Amino acid sequence: MVVWDDHEVANDAWAGGAENHTPATEGPWPARPAASRQAYFEWMPVRTGPSGEIHRSLRFGTLADLTMLDLRSYRSEQTSGAAVDDPSRTITGDAQMAWLKNTLTTGDARWRLIGNSVMISPLALGALPANVLGPLRELLGVPEGGYGLNSDQWDGYTADRKELLAVLPAGAVFLTGDIHTAWANDVPLNAATYPSTPPVAVEFVVPSVTSDNVDDILNVPARTVSLTAEALIRSTNRHVRAVELDSHGYGVLDVRPERVQMDWYKVSSRTQADARATWFGSYSSAYGSRKLTKKSGPVT
Repeated sequence: MVVWDDHEVANDAWAGGAENHTPATEGPWPARPAASRQAYFEWMPVRTGPSGEIHRSLRFGTLADLTMLDLRSYRSEQTSGAAVDDPSRTITGDAQMAWLKNTLTTGDARWRLIGNSVMISPLALGALPANVLGPLRELLGVPEGGYGLNSDQWDGYTADRKELLAVLPAGAVFLTGDIHTAWANDVPLNAATYPSTPPVAVEFVVPSVTSDNVDDILNVPARTVSLTAEALIRSTNRHVRAVELDSHGYGVLDVRPERVQMDWYKVSSRTQADARATWFGSYSSAYGSRKLTKKSGPVT
């Protein structure tokens, strides 16, 4: 059950272009996503809708619906500053947003799992050491000044985020990738008043399998420099319950009527065929709580 993000086409792609596409030397933009989609559909096990769309909902009885989002094909171009609050800007497009809201608010599934390609939880960063800021700028889109948001994520499309968060049912869970790193987030309706204002959902972000993380970019041992960045991220963003910026691996989501639990695993090497997988963290969310609880071990 897969969905594309930007690197199937070009970095930070949007409906009309991409951050690293130059028409003068690379040709007209429409030809690039057309070729990318052709290759994707020829090689990936994805069924499209009648008009070629890939956002879709998959049903697992009454236990869960898994809604897969396309957050590249219809979005407005990335921006910064106060422009991120412009209500005319969209990350989903109007039709997909209407479909998403209807899908999440109808039916009898207990859990509403949302396959979400970029982080929906807000992210702000204070002053960081220069050696840490560089890799975070590359991975997370942090500005040179060291404080700001990643406008390629839902942070750059605040009207759409507010509209979606306002209608989330009790069992909403965001399952996210994109940023190569592991996160466990309570999703606040208003980050400035969290936790006095309760969260409306939870979010699990899984790490990359092979793509570079902070320790790879800096060429330093894992769990050294990044520890400083993780502490600063959590101190500035109280809804971030956990963040790990180094490990490569995957997550295993266990869904039961009373709760969901994400177990994160890291691999000992991203290049060795005999690499071992080791558990390194778990969080769960009880149905209806809309918040995370740290667990002492994985589901057995």
